Amino acid sequence: MFQGSMPALVTPFKDGAVDFDTLKKLVEWHIAEGSHGLVPVGTTGESPTLTHREHEEVIASVVEAAAGRIPVIAGAGSNNTAEAIRFTQYAARVGANGALVVTPYYNKPTQAGLIAHFTAVHDSADIPIIIYNIPGRSVVDMLPDTIGELAKLPRIVGVKDATGDLARVCYQRITCGTDFIQVSGEDATAHGFNAQGGVGCISVTANVAPKLCAQLQEACLAGDYAKALEIQDKLMPLHQAIFTEPGLVGAKYGMARLGMCSEEVRLPLLPLSDATKSKMDVALVHAGLIS
Repeated sequence: MFQGSMPALVTPFKDGAVDFDTLKKLVEWHIAEGSHGLVPVGTTGESPTLTHREHEEVIASVVEAAAGRIPVIAGAGSNNTAEAIRFTQYAARVGANGALVVTPYYNKPTQAGLIAHFTAVHDSADIPIIIYNIPGRSVVDMLPDTIGELAKLPRIVGVKDATGDLARVCYQRITCGTDFIQVSGEDATAHGFNAQGGVGCISVTANVAPKLCAQLQEACLAGDYAKALEIQDKLMPLHQAIFTEPGLVGAKYGMARLGMCSEEVRLPLLPLSDATKSKMDVALVHAGLIS
């Protein structure tokens, strides 16, 4: 259903507003470069600083631009269950192929609370759901046994795992079954994640290097981990540089260097420091993206 390289799509801005013309151009670029899916309005899409209306408009715009050529998994998470239901229902209504729902952040629910939250979202809409487990940001870790309980629900089809713990893939194969979709949420370990049983990556770096990220994922899916490792060696400095500061800021800088969108971000984020820009430039050259 969902596999390969799926950019966690940035939301381009122009003079403070969402730049929908550029957003549509990005969709075309990613399809041409071989991306296997698109994930708008996640953290990398600056969902925390989008209004609800902007959030929904971005989903609709990406779904319309993709026009069924590759899957669109809409960011639909919130620490407010009613709000997550609203976004999930909207994603279903406008034709998204799936919804990415993050574990509730800041309010630190128990594992039972996580099950109740995701069950309510699941029951609210007829759309496949990918759980997004990122304890470094949400401060709550959804454990493999908990995901296993939720995997029994028919529309909870997979997990985006950003724990950085490669053993989790194996544990979740036990608790969720081998057909449960597991995709990495961390670029630096995505190659190893696939070797453990993953089938793709919802990637920040793929905003900047979509073709290389797609080729890496295709090599993994074909079982050619030697070829994938060669590509990872090209990408690793870029992974490191992008995440020196908040990843979406690094991604937008890299995209600006490629002429794809502006560097503009919303407060409280700031543009990259000069030192990180230099690091990004070196990594872009190493990956063969600029000369």
